[in-house]
Amino acid sequence: MSKRHPIIAVTGSSGAGTSTTGQIFARLFAREDINAAMVSGDSFHRYTREQMARLAAKGQFGERNHFALAANHIDRLEALLYDYSHTGNGRCRQYVHDEDYDLIAAGHKPGTFTPWSSLPADTDLLFYEGLHGGVVSENYNLVQYVDLLIGVVPIVNLEWIQKINRDTNKRGYSQEAVVETIINRMDDYVKDIVPQFSHTHINFQRVPLVDTSNPFIAREVPSEDESMLVIHFREVAGVDFSWLLQAIPHSRLSRHDTLVIPGTKMPLAMDLIVRPMVQKLMAGKAFA
Repeated sequence: MSKRHPIIAVTGSSGAGTSTTGQIFARLFAREDINAAMVSGDSFHRYTREQMARLAAKGQFGERNHFALAANHIDRLEALLYDYSHTGNGRCRQYVHDEDYDLIAAGHKPGTFTPWSSLPADTDLLFYEGLHGGVVSENYNLVQYVDLLIGVVPIVNLEWIQKINRDTNKRGYSQEAVVETIINRMDDYVKDIVPQFSHTHINFQRVPLVDTSNPFIAREVPSEDESMLVIHFREVAGVDFSWLLQAIPHSRLSRHDTLVIPGTKMPLAMDLIVRPMVQKLMAGKAFA
């Protein structure tokens, strides 16, 4: 951790909602006039889309599974966090998605990566959003460099519904292919993704209030107003629960460290909870 070069990470699995959380943070940074280095976990995947497809064709699901640490450049991600925490810089790249029209226009093929390069100079903090921001293993400890670690964790049936809906409607995969992907990466989900949520400072877990008992036949993703949001704090010192209960309509405490709110209030809750934490990091940076 570094007062001069703070790092915020949002971790969660594919389809969990980390990208939406990243958008909330981007708006927060804009309102606070914070120049953040925005880093996506996709940038640290080891394989291109074509390489992943070839591995899948060989039945090497463990190797091509993005959840698996071995399928990612965790060493480079840890190096980035180390370098940024010490110097305010580091090296990264971008994964080219189908909707990255500017990168495609510049000659980059979807499913590939841009070259490794240095982050922009003179940023105020680093923001990471992806699969592995909270990794602690025998070989890696990313948490030691992260000042604020947030988990975005829908209950697993909802997570699967969201992934199936996204990958079939927006990415053109068949439902059978998406379900196969879910099954093939389950071991890595349990081993490499789930343990990260024990290291987070705050977890945001969305819980549907409608029947999701069979996620593989659900045709619609439960809406925000059909959900509740469970917010767990690892440390309660400094959290003004009385104020949050007044500021967020229809909220309540389920435990001394757990706030439950309507699903529609997630942007408000993140702003009320996270903004003071970001301001504190920036204040510490100013006096470092």
